[in-house]
Amino acid sequence: MADASTLIDRSGVHDEWRDILQSALSELKPDYVESLLRDDSWLPGSDRLLAAFRRDRAAVRYLLIGESPYPRAASANGIAFYDAAVGELWSDKGLSKAVNRATSLRNIVKTALLAEGHLQRDADGKITQDAIARLDKRPLIQTLPELFDNLERAGFLMLNATPVLHPQRKPAVEARYWTDFLEQLLTLIAQHCPHRITLLLWGRIAGLVEAMPASTGFDRIVCEHPYNISFIDNPEMLRLFAQLRVLQKSV
Repeated sequence: MADASTLIDRSGVHDEWRDILQSALSELKPDYVESLLRDDSWLPGSDRLLAAFRRDRAAVRYLLIGESPYPRAASANGIAFYDAAVGELWSDKGLSKAVNRATSLRNIVKTALLAEGHLQRDADGKITQDAIARLDKRPLIQTLPELFDNLERAGFLMLNATPVLHPQRKPAVEARYWTDFLEQLLTLIAQHCPHRITLLLWGRIAGLVEAMPASTGFDRIVCEHPYNISFIDNPEMLRLFAQLRVLQKSV
């Protein structure tokens, strides 16, 4: 499909993914693909649609599947849970204002802080801004791009199950266009990656992905969406972040 090749080229994907993506994109309706190329008012845009696949394939260990892009052009960049509008992680008050306002990101960072042993909960069971402010952050990464660089080095591929957010269609409608793509993508990843990969399924997306026969080719870690504060207490997430140590300057 020539239009699929155009989407792959515009997103600048790694060569190791080209054949897999070409096959997966062939599951999309041709007129739908044409509409994406014809009207670029949707997020994250054709130049970032497949940005999650700019990394290599051979070193992937974890496949983190989000729901859909952020609803802001400055934030949506084609990589799940990566708010491109966020820069600094910390401030003199604890977490930076941008991180503290982004509920899912805030809970992910707090989970990592707790799991890596940088702090403990206070007497009320809370992780407070004051406690984070008192941390010596010199050994830690300082920005969100550094965090996602560390996640990539740890083997993460982070994509949204519905990679297009269209201004004229609800996400639930848009998702129907991408179900067969995702099923084919999972099938091919399981077949062609050199080792078994773990699916990380957070929140409602877990039900969609787990129902796909292709998901049986993966190990799976399923938990609540990081928007929920209980994510910070999830024992599987704490074990995972303790192992990965993604807040360290060197992973």
